[in-house]
Amino acid sequence: MAAMRLSGGPDLPRFAPGEVWLVGAGPGDPALLTLLAAHALAKADVVVHDALVGPGILRLAREGAGIVHAGKRGGRPSARQPDITGTIIAEARRGKRVLRLKGGDPFVFGRGGEEAMALRRAGVPFRIVPGITAGIAGLAAAGIPATHRETNGALVLVTGHDATGATPGAINWRALACLPAIVFYMALRHLPEISRQLIAAGRPPEDRVALIARATLPDQQVVETTLARAVSDAAAAGIEPPVIIAIGANVGLRAAILGGGGGR
Repeated sequence: MAAMRLSGGPDLPRFAPGEVWLVGAGPGDPALLTLLAAHALAKADVVVHDALVGPGILRLAREGAGIVHAGKRGGRPSARQPDITGTIIAEARRGKRVLRLKGGDPFVFGRGGEEAMALRRAGVPFRIVPGITAGIAGLAAAGIPATHRETNGALVLVTGHDATGATPGAINWRALACLPAIVFYMALRHLPEISRQLIAAGRPPEDRVALIARATLPDQQVVETTLARAVSDAAAAGIEPPVIIAIGANVGLRAAILGGGGGR
C-alpha cells in the first residue's frame, strides 16, 4: 500500500477510497490520539463514532467530512450493531474513506472484532489502528500504576455487562476474586452486584477501589474507596458514566505517587 509522509515524521499509510479504518481514539484526551488516528481523521470522508469519542476529537476531522453518531449507552436508546456495521459497509461501497472511530482500543470491549469479521465477509478492505485503552490510561491519569512490583504482577480487564446489558453471567467470581488487580469497564450500574459477588467469593471488603470518571479529560473525577463502601461512596459523590473501576492494592499507591493533594 502506498504511504504518505507526515512532515518531519514517519511514513503513514494511504487511506484509500472504499476502505474502512477501525481506529482507537484513546481514553478521551485528544492529545492521546496516535499519529495514525489523527492522520485518519484528517483524511476520512465519513466518521462513524461511538459515544465515548468526544467533541475535542471530532473537531480534528477534516472539513466537510460526514459525522455519524453510532454510540451505545446502557439503558438508553442506542444504535444497533447490525445497523452500524451496515452503515460502514454501505459507505465504503460508495467509494468513501470510512473511519470507524471507537473510544479506547477497537479490540478491547469495542466490538471491533465483530466489525472486522463483517468487513472481511463483505469483501471490504480495512485497516485496524490500535488505541490506548481506558483501562490502562485511566489508571495512569489517576496516578494509579496498572502494575507495580510491590502490589501486582498481573492485571485483568473485565466487562461490567454482557451483550444483554446484565451483569456478566460467565464470570468465575471465585477465580476473579483471587487475582491481584482488576479493572472493570462499563460497570457502574452493576457495581452493587459486582461488589457482592467479589466479597462472597473471598475478596476482602477493605480492598482498595478507585472509581475513575471521564478519564484523562479536564473534568476527570476520582473516588477512592473500598470494596465494601464503593456503592455508597459512588452515590455520595454523584459519579456518572463513563467510569473505570479499579480494584486492588495498586490503587493504594496513588497517595504515594500524587501526595496529599491528590492531583492528576
